[in-house]
Amino acid sequence: MFIDYAKIMVKAGNGGAGAVAFHREKFVASGGPDGGDGGRGGSVVFVVDDNLSTLADFRYKRKYAAENGENGRGARCNGKSAKDLVIRVPRGTLVKDAQTGRLLADLSTDEPQVIAKGGKGGWGNIHFATPTRQTPRFAKPGLPGESFELILELKLLADVGLVGFPNVGKSTLVSVVSEAKPTIANYHFTTITPVLGVVRAKDGRSFVMADIPGLIEGAGEGVGLGHQFLRHVDRCRLLVHIVDVAGSEGRDPKEDFAVINAELKKFNPDLADRPMLVAGNKCDLATDEQIAEFKSFIEAQGYEFFPIMAAIRYDVDPLLNRISELLSKLPPVLHYEPEPEPQKPVDAFEKNQVKITKQDHIYLVEGEWLLQVINSVNFDDYESLQYFQRVLIQTGVIDALREAGIEEGDTVSIYDIEFDFVE
Repeated sequence: MFIDYAKIMVKAGNGGAGAVAFHREKFVASGGPDGGDGGRGGSVVFVVDDNLSTLADFRYKRKYAAENGENGRGARCNGKSAKDLVIRVPRGTLVKDAQTGRLLADLSTDEPQVIAKGGKGGWGNIHFATPTRQTPRFAKPGLPGESFELILELKLLADVGLVGFPNVGKSTLVSVVSEAKPTIANYHFTTITPVLGVVRAKDGRSFVMADIPGLIEGAGEGVGLGHQFLRHVDRCRLLVHIVDVAGSEGRDPKEDFAVINAELKKFNPDLADRPMLVAGNKCDLATDEQIAEFKSFIEAQGYEFFPIMAAIRYDVDPLLNRISELLSKLPPVLHYEPEPEPQKPVDAFEKNQVKITKQDHIYLVEGEWLLQVINSVNFDDYESLQYFQRVLIQTGVIDALREAGIEEGDTVSIYDIEFDFVE
């Protein structure tokens, strides 16, 4: 079954907690703290698997969780970091945040994509020893791993997309120019899923051709197969519009051409500007006058016209050669860039929703909303640092620290971020 849309939940592993432990050894007095750090939680990583061609695996399993990192132990033993959870998807899969619609990754290359980061392990008490605090009896908990509800959307990678009404010969053309074997029959909607075929032109170049299930008028409103498969045309560099030039089913080929173009524009206005060739199929059933009239109609709109008989591969080579020639001049297949996470307005956060714990001269600040802030801040960027500072001031975190008795020079620890307090 061809499935090109799925919704799943992913959860990265939590970091292990740091250990509170002290060195105990015969003849060694006051061995001091030796609690190890917690291990990092496993991340959720998406990779391309060319053996997959559908998202059917995600129809039955919807929840994916990576393992948590191990807790730290005494004798300065760090906890073991958890393995990443690898999820395999077909090439061309888009990964989106279901809540915001933000594009997280485009799985079009072989590079693995980390979608949910595992939580960092907490520090053991060995990190908190100072000349004035020689027996720290506290450690840091591990950070929680990221979790997302994701939408997976498959957009096949093809150079050429065949569009047109049902039963005009799209599947036939793919079958005679490539090794693909789509189902072919004399009734509408024989092709109910996209079919890819690799075409090798006579000039030695090759390209991928996609047979898109037929459209009809009203597809945008769900008539026929609707628009559900037109997402696979989005990446195509070139469109080939197949038309039954003979009107063998009682339709007007000119009207067919206009209807399909209107449906493409309704789905995505950019498709109206996509380079397009027009192939008039079933020329053996048309008169010379019909072919000449339709050719004039197409060329008057600025398109190139190629009369063919796909079933017997008549005059198909000129079309393939022109496709190959145009593809050599067109940009590569579209690759979508991930969208950065937008920074929330400062006033979107509630004030004073934090927990402050004092450990000697270290003030531990906790709050789930602070994790969202930290994940959206680039601490190597000056403007991001200013944003982080504004959030702490305007949400009352700084005032809460003053109320807790913080003094200049004391350390503030917000999860895995530490800084000295300065008035």
